[in-house]
Amino acid sequence: MPSSSESGSIKVIHRMASLLDELAAHDGPVSLKVLAQATGLHASTAHRILNTLLDIGYVERTGAGRYQLGVRLLQLGNRVQMHVDLRRDALPVMEALRDLVGETVNLTVREGDEVVYIERVSGTRNMRVELVIGGRAPLHVTAVGKLFLAEDGSRAVDEYAARTRMPALTPGSVRKVDRLRELVVEAADRGYARDRQETEEGVECIGVPVRDGSGRMIAGLSVSAPADRLREDWVSALQAAGLRLSERLGYYSQQGNDRATRGVNAY
Repeated sequence: MPSSSESGSIKVIHRMASLLDELAAHDGPVSLKVLAQATGLHASTAHRILNTLLDIGYVERTGAGRYQLGVRLLQLGNRVQMHVDLRRDALPVMEALRDLVGETVNLTVREGDEVVYIERVSGTRNMRVELVIGGRAPLHVTAVGKLFLAEDGSRAVDEYAARTRMPALTPGSVRKVDRLRELVVEAADRGYARDRQETEEGVECIGVPVRDGSGRMIAGLSVSAPADRLREDWVSALQAAGLRLSERLGYYSQQGNDRATRGVNAY
Protein backbone atom coordinates (compact mmCIF):
# COMPACT_ATOMS: atom_id res chain seq x y z
CA MET A 1 0.00 0.00 0.00
CA PRO A 2 1.47 3.42 -0.93
CA SER A 3 2.39 5.78 1.91
CA SER A 4 0.41 8.98 2.48
CA SER A 5 3.21 11.02 0.88
CA GLU A 6 3.23 8.76 -2.20
CA SER A 7 -0.55 8.98 -2.41
CA GLY A 8 -0.33 12.78 -2.23
CA SER A 9 2.27 12.88 -4.98
CA ILE A 10 0.10 10.72 -7.23
CA LYS A 11 -2.85 13.06 -6.65
CA VAL A 12 -0.74 16.07 -7.64
CA ILE A 13 0.31 14.33 -10.86
CA HIS A 14 -3.33 13.60 -11.69
CA ARG A 15 -4.24 17.22 -11.00
CA MET A 16 -1.41 18.43 -13.24
CA ALA A 17 -2.62 16.12 -15.99
CA SER A 18 -6.20 17.34 -15.66
CA LEU A 19 -5.09 20.97 -15.97
CA LEU A 20 -2.97 20.19 -19.04
CA ASP A 21 -5.86 18.26 -20.61
CA GLU A 22 -8.19 21.20 -20.00
CA LEU A 23 -5.72 23.66 -21.54
CA ALA A 24 -5.37 21.36 -24.55
CA ALA A 25 -9.15 21.35 -24.99
CA HIS A 26 -9.20 25.11 -25.63
CA ASP A 27 -8.00 26.87 -28.76
CA GLY A 28 -6.81 29.94 -26.85
CA PRO A 29 -5.62 31.03 -23.40
CA VAL A 30 -7.83 30.10 -20.44
CA SER A 31 -8.48 31.91 -17.16
CA LEU A 32 -7.69 30.43 -13.76
CA LYS A 33 -11.39 30.54 -12.85
CA VAL A 34 -12.40 28.46 -15.87
CA LEU A 35 -9.60 25.94 -15.28
CA ALA A 36 -10.49 25.53 -11.61
CA GLN A 37 -14.17 25.03 -12.36
CA ALA A 38 -13.56 22.58 -15.21
CA THR A 39 -11.16 20.41 -13.21
CA GLY A 40 -12.98 20.62 -9.90
CA LEU A 41 -9.92 22.06 -8.16
CA HIS A 42 -9.92 24.87 -5.63
CA ALA A 43 -8.60 28.04 -7.27
CA SER A 44 -5.61 28.21 -4.90
CA THR A 45 -4.69 24.58 -5.67
CA ALA A 46 -4.98 25.12 -9.41
CA HIS A 47 -2.91 28.31 -9.13
CA ARG A 48 -0.15 26.53 -7.20
CA ILE A 49 0.05 23.67 -9.70
CA LEU A 50 -0.01 26.05 -12.67
CA ASN A 51 2.90 27.99 -11.18
CA THR A 52 4.90 24.77 -11.02
CA LEU A 53 4.01 24.02 -14.64
CA LEU A 54 5.08 27.56 -15.54
CA ASP A 55 8.46 27.02 -13.89
CA ILE A 56 9.18 23.90 -15.99
CA GLY A 57 7.86 25.39 -19.23
CA TYR A 58 4.82 23.15 -19.66
CA VAL A 59 2.49 26.15 -19.33
CA GLU A 60 2.78 29.83 -20.29
CA ARG A 61 0.90 32.85 -18.93
CA THR A 62 -0.28 35.64 -21.22
CA GLY A 63 -0.19 39.34 -20.44
CA ALA A 64 -3.88 39.15 -19.54
CA GLY A 65 -3.12 36.56 -16.85
CA ARG A 66 -4.56 33.62 -18.78
CA TYR A 67 -2.86 30.27 -19.29
CA GLN A 68 -1.92 28.24 -22.35
CA LEU A 69 0.25 25.20 -23.14
CA GLY A 70 3.97 25.95 -23.17
CA VAL A 71 6.67 25.54 -25.77
CA ARG A 72 8.31 22.80 -23.72
CA LEU A 73 5.36 20.51 -24.43
CA LEU A 74 5.72 21.24 -28.14
CA GLN A 75 9.39 20.27 -27.95
CA LEU A 76 8.53 17.02 -26.18
CA GLY A 77 5.79 16.30 -28.69
CA ASN A 78 8.20 16.85 -31.56
CA ARG A 79 10.63 14.40 -29.98
CA VAL A 80 7.92 11.79 -29.60
CA GLN A 81 6.86 12.30 -33.22
CA MET A 82 10.49 12.02 -34.35
CA HIS A 83 10.80 8.69 -32.53
CA VAL A 84 7.55 7.45 -34.09
CA ASP A 85 8.70 8.44 -37.59
CA LEU A 86 12.18 7.05 -36.99
CA ARG A 87 10.83 3.69 -35.83
CA ARG A 88 8.48 3.50 -38.81
CA ASP A 89 11.29 4.16 -41.28
CA ALA A 90 13.72 1.92 -39.44
CA LEU A 91 11.66 -1.26 -39.10
CA PRO A 92 11.95 -2.58 -42.70
CA VAL A 93 15.68 -1.85 -42.71
CA MET A 94 16.12 -3.55 -39.33
CA GLU A 95 14.12 -6.60 -40.38
CA ALA A 96 16.15 -6.99 -43.58
CA LEU A 97 19.39 -6.75 -41.62
CA ARG A 98 18.11 -9.26 -39.05
CA ASP A 99 17.22 -11.69 -41.84
CA LEU A 100 20.71 -11.27 -43.28
CA VAL A 101 22.75 -11.81 -40.10
CA GLY A 102 20.24 -13.77 -38.00
CA GLU A 103 20.85 -11.74 -34.86
CA THR A 104 19.08 -9.03 -32.86
CA VAL A 105 19.05 -5.53 -34.36
CA ASN A 106 18.60 -2.44 -32.15
CA LEU A 107 17.63 1.18 -32.79
CA THR A 108 18.80 3.66 -30.17
CA VAL A 109 18.70 7.42 -29.64
CA ARG A 110 20.55 9.66 -27.25
CA GLU A 111 18.99 11.30 -24.24
CA GLY A 112 21.55 13.23 -22.22
CA ASP A 113 24.35 10.92 -21.11
CA GLU A 114 22.49 7.73 -22.05
CA VAL A 115 21.23 5.85 -25.05
CA VAL A 116 17.60 4.72 -25.10
CA TYR A 117 16.47 1.63 -26.98
CA ILE A 118 13.39 2.68 -28.97
CA GLU A 119 13.06 -0.35 -31.25
CA ARG A 120 14.37 -3.90 -31.40
CA VAL A 121 13.98 -6.75 -33.90
CA SER A 122 14.75 -10.10 -32.32
CA GLY A 123 17.16 -12.47 -34.02
CA THR A 124 16.25 -15.81 -35.48
CA ARG A 125 18.33 -17.52 -32.81
CA ASN A 126 17.55 -17.25 -29.10
CA MET A 127 19.56 -14.81 -27.03
CA ARG A 128 18.87 -13.60 -23.51
CA VAL A 129 18.89 -9.79 -23.48
CA GLU A 130 18.65 -7.61 -20.39
CA LEU A 131 17.97 -4.31 -22.16
CA VAL A 132 14.51 -4.01 -23.73
CA ILE A 133 12.65 -1.28 -25.59
CA GLY A 134 12.70 1.76 -23.31
CA GLY A 135 15.83 0.50 -21.59
CA ARG A 136 18.76 2.82 -21.05
CA ALA A 137 22.53 2.50 -20.81
CA PRO A 138 25.41 4.96 -20.32
CA LEU A 139 27.01 6.20 -23.54
CA HIS A 140 30.49 4.85 -22.81
CA VAL A 141 29.48 1.19 -22.50
CA THR A 142 27.50 0.91 -25.76
CA ALA A 143 28.65 0.83 -29.36
CA VAL A 144 26.21 3.55 -30.48
CA GLY A 145 27.00 5.61 -27.39
CA LYS A 146 30.67 5.76 -28.36
CA LEU A 147 29.62 7.05 -31.78
CA PHE A 148 27.54 9.78 -30.17
CA LEU A 149 30.56 10.74 -28.07
CA ALA A 150 32.68 10.80 -31.22
CA GLU A 151 30.30 13.40 -32.66
CA ASP A 152 30.99 15.68 -29.69
CA GLY A 153 34.81 15.73 -29.81
CA SER A 154 37.55 14.97 -27.28
CA ARG A 155 36.76 17.82 -24.88
CA ALA A 156 33.18 16.62 -24.57
CA VAL A 157 34.44 13.11 -23.82
CA ASP A 158 36.45 14.47 -20.88
CA GLU A 159 33.43 16.42 -19.67
CA TYR A 160 31.24 13.34 -19.96
CA ALA A 161 33.72 11.26 -17.94
CA ALA A 162 33.93 13.89 -15.21
CA ARG A 163 30.16 14.34 -15.11
CA THR A 164 29.16 10.67 -15.02
CA ARG A 165 32.25 9.05 -13.48
CA MET A 166 31.77 6.30 -16.07
CA PRO A 167 29.84 3.68 -14.07
CA ALA A 168 30.59 0.05 -14.88
CA LEU A 169 27.78 -2.32 -15.84
CA THR A 170 30.05 -5.37 -16.27
CA PRO A 171 33.70 -6.23 -15.57
CA GLY A 172 34.36 -5.36 -19.23
CA SER A 173 33.00 -1.82 -19.02
CA VAL A 174 35.49 0.93 -19.85
CA ARG A 175 36.40 2.82 -16.66
CA LYS A 176 39.36 5.00 -17.67
CA VAL A 177 38.93 8.19 -19.67
CA ASP A 178 42.16 7.63 -21.62
CA ARG A 179 40.85 4.31 -22.90
CA LEU A 180 37.47 5.86 -23.72
CA ARG A 181 39.19 8.57 -25.76
CA GLU A 182 41.02 5.87 -27.75
CA LEU A 183 37.81 3.99 -28.45
CA VAL A 184 35.96 7.15 -29.46
CA VAL A 185 38.73 8.18 -31.88
CA GLU A 186 38.72 4.65 -33.30
CA ALA A 187 34.94 4.82 -33.76
CA ALA A 188 35.21 8.15 -35.57
CA ASP A 189 37.92 6.81 -37.89
CA ARG A 190 36.14 3.55 -38.71
CA GLY A 191 32.57 4.78 -38.85
CA TYR A 192 31.42 2.04 -36.46
CA ALA A 193 32.01 1.08 -32.84
CA ARG A 194 32.04 -2.01 -30.64
CA ASP A 195 30.63 -3.01 -27.29
CA ARG A 196 32.78 -5.87 -26.00
CA GLN A 197 30.62 -7.27 -23.19
CA GLU A 198 30.52 -3.80 -21.64
CA THR A 199 26.73 -3.59 -21.25
CA GLU A 200 25.89 -7.26 -20.69
CA GLU A 201 28.26 -10.10 -19.90
CA GLY A 202 28.46 -12.57 -22.75
CA VAL A 203 26.88 -10.17 -25.27
CA GLU A 204 28.77 -8.07 -27.80
CA CYS A 205 27.55 -5.43 -30.22
CA ILE A 206 28.54 -3.50 -33.36
CA GLY A 207 26.93 -0.12 -33.98
CA VAL A 208 26.79 2.46 -36.79
CA PRO A 209 25.38 6.01 -36.93
CA VAL A 210 22.07 7.09 -38.45
CA ARG A 211 22.01 10.65 -39.81
CA ASP A 212 19.29 13.06 -40.86
CA GLY A 213 19.19 15.40 -43.84
CA SER A 214 21.56 17.86 -42.17
CA GLY A 215 24.18 15.15 -41.58
CA ARG A 216 23.59 15.16 -37.82
CA MET A 217 23.70 11.81 -36.02
CA ILE A 218 20.23 11.32 -34.56
CA ALA A 219 20.27 7.59 -33.80
CA GLY A 220 22.25 4.40 -34.14
CA LEU A 221 21.70 0.94 -35.53
CA SER A 222 23.42 -1.99 -33.88
CA VAL A 223 23.59 -5.77 -34.01
CA SER A 224 23.81 -7.69 -30.72
CA ALA A 225 24.87 -11.31 -30.40
CA PRO A 226 26.51 -13.70 -27.96
CA ALA A 227 30.24 -13.01 -27.95
CA ASP A 228 31.07 -16.29 -29.66
CA ARG A 229 28.63 -15.57 -32.53
CA LEU A 230 29.45 -11.95 -33.36
CA ARG A 231 31.24 -11.65 -36.72
CA GLU A 232 33.36 -8.74 -37.87
CA ASP A 233 32.27 -9.26 -41.47
CA TRP A 234 28.79 -8.01 -40.53
CA VAL A 235 30.17 -4.47 -40.47
CA SER A 236 29.63 -3.77 -44.19
CA ALA A 237 26.02 -5.01 -44.05
CA LEU A 238 25.39 -2.94 -40.93
CA GLN A 239 26.90 0.17 -42.51
CA ALA A 240 24.78 -0.36 -45.62
CA ALA A 241 21.67 -0.61 -43.41
CA GLY A 242 22.64 2.54 -41.52
CA LEU A 243 23.11 4.37 -44.81
CA ARG A 244 19.78 3.14 -46.16
CA LEU A 245 17.94 4.36 -43.06
CA SER A 246 19.82 7.68 -43.18
CA GLU A 247 18.76 8.10 -46.82
CA ARG A 248 15.14 7.52 -45.79
CA LEU A 249 15.62 10.46 -43.41
CA GLY A 250 17.00 12.73 -46.13
CA TYR A 251 20.73 12.15 -45.74
CA TYR A 252 22.96 12.13 -48.81
CA SER A 253 26.65 11.25 -49.00
CA GLN A 254 28.42 10.54 -52.28
CA GLN A 255 31.01 8.44 -50.48
CA GLY A 256 28.22 6.58 -48.70
CA ASN A 257 26.34 6.00 -51.92
CA ASP A 258 29.44 4.61 -53.60
CA ARG A 259 29.88 2.22 -50.69
CA ALA A 260 26.19 1.35 -50.68
CA THR A 261 26.28 0.13 -54.26
CA ARG A 262 28.59 -2.63 -53.09
CA GLY A 263 26.51 -3.79 -50.13
CA VAL A 264 23.01 -2.40 -49.91
CA ASN A 265 21.35 -4.64 -52.49
CA ALA A 266 20.25 -6.95 -49.69
CA TYR A 267 17.81 -4.23 -48.66
